[in-house]
Amino acid sequence: MHIVIAPDSFKESLSAPYVAQAIQAGMAPVLPNAQFSQLPMADGGEGFAQSILERLGGERVHCEVTGPDFRPVMASLVINREQRLAVLDVASASGLPLIPHSARNPLHTTSLGTGELIRKALDYDIDEIIVGLGGSATNDAGAGILTALGAKLLDGAGKPIIPQGTDWAH
Repeated sequence: MHIVIAPDSFKESLSAPYVAQAIQAGMAPVLPNAQFSQLPMADGGEGFAQSILERLGGERVHCEVTGPDFRPVMASLVINREQRLAVLDVASASGLPLIPHSARNPLHTTSLGTGELIRKALDYDIDEIIVGLGGSATNDAGAGILTALGAKLLDGAGKPIIPQGTDWAH
């Protein structure tokens, strides 16, 4: 018997590779003749870029970006030069784990850092960018991403909109 173990992470507690190892450790004693293949997955949130890095190779690039609460955070993306590909996940720059539980409010958060990561990816000689959507701490409808990429978002009076959830009500 061959068993493929392909879990996602357990949000904010266990990484997908750790979950796969734990599942195998629990099953192996009861199925001593089984062969196991661990294939940790990601649904587009935390660990998505890492999952692609492990499958396709490449290098992890770190940079400081604007976090979901407008404070600086260190985020990362994956560059695969051979395939001319950049991979990033929203969670790295704009994710829930970057904000303490007591301070989480999607009306006051932004995806600006994700846009800054995309801009960083454009510094490399790539043809394609894959963005994993998931684990986001914001509901700014991508306003932060668009702003970081140069869009000017204005309200009905022509005033700039702060790229966060609350300013869409104007």
